[in-house]
Amino acid sequence: MIYRSVEALYGVEDAVFRRSIGALLGPPLLPGNRVTTLVNGDGFYPAMLEAIRAAERTITLETYMMWSGRIADTFVDALAERARAGVCVHITLDWFGSRRLGEDARARLRAAGVELSLYRPPSWGNLRRFDQRTHRRILVVDGRIGFAGGMGITDVWTGDAQGPGHWRDTAVRVEGPVVAQLQGAFLDNWVESTGTLLHGDAYFPDLPPCGDVVAQAFWSSPHEGNYNARVMYHLSIASARRTIRIANAYFVPDKLMMRTLLDARVRGVEVELLVAGPTDIPLTRWAGRLRWGALLGGGVRIFVYQPAVLHAKTMVIDDIWATVGSANVDSLSLRLLDEVNVNILDANVAAEHVAIFERDKAQSHEVTLAAWHRRSWFSRTKEWFAGLLESRM
Repeated sequence: MIYRSVEALYGVEDAVFRRSIGALLGPPLLPGNRVTTLVNGDGFYPAMLEAIRAAERTITLETYMMWSGRIADTFVDALAERARAGVCVHITLDWFGSRRLGEDARARLRAAGVELSLYRPPSWGNLRRFDQRTHRRILVVDGRIGFAGGMGITDVWTGDAQGPGHWRDTAVRVEGPVVAQLQGAFLDNWVESTGTLLHGDAYFPDLPPCGDVVAQAFWSSPHEGNYNARVMYHLSIASARRTIRIANAYFVPDKLMMRTLLDARVRGVEVELLVAGPTDIPLTRWAGRLRWGALLGGGVRIFVYQPAVLHAKTMVIDDIWATVGSANVDSLSLRLLDEVNVNILDANVAAEHVAIFERDKAQSHEVTLAAWHRRSWFSRTKEWFAGLLESRM
């Protein structure tokens, strides 16, 4: 756990940053990757299903949310078909997050030969750890193609964030050496849930360079003392020299994160936050707004996304360092949940994410400090109660 601000010693473009974040997070930054950015369900679902349907040896899938519906049925059909064709299919579903997946869908998967594991179902032995869920989103096909992001497998992600019923999210498709790191992240919870170690060429094939992107996939398990998501955010922000752009679904920074962002402003770094307007968890929205005054007063710009539920978890530093994954900037994500992110050190990929951020910002409402001070007493009361509850999580 980090309790003090991280000192700003170098930039994200410096070799020492690359060495440091590789050593601190565990998996090193690896060259030779291809990274494709996928926006919203219309972007990531077809790509994921295409990879699944082409699988020849193995499929590993871990997700927090998989709910019965049209898109879940499509995934179940594709996964079951590959299992019947002899592909080894392994799925980890968080018991709580995927409780809306009907038993009929689970039965179809098992009947086809899919190995399906529910992560931490309630029992007397794990009641104290019930709130420590897997929030990861990982898909790896044949050990060669990987996906990560904020997406679940439910109908709310379908479409292109065209309205309140369709969520706005970002994912990446990766090829190259970094895929083995994503596979390792999947195995972290698979071994815990099943006691079975998957290994060998079918899961970890030789992965020669296939692109020119430097990337890193890391996982975080705070309940096991692994606070990698927190380390990544703080070290990245402390290493910013020019710009920080954060899009985060449940942005509820603690005092240290606020200090880290405000320290960046003191260094002259432009800081822009894109946060959710419509949301599925109002508590986090109100708790987050309680923190806005200090950030706005320090020169941080805050934009509230309007068209749909913002669920993305992305950050771009100095137009070259980007992260995409499942980790939110709130106490639940950084203190309790298992997360996985892909970090990318590449100007071209970062430029794509900057363009996405700017497009989302154009559909957002900017909050001013004067407007924040003018909010109603009713809003202030809700923020206070939400902040009190959030601080106890």
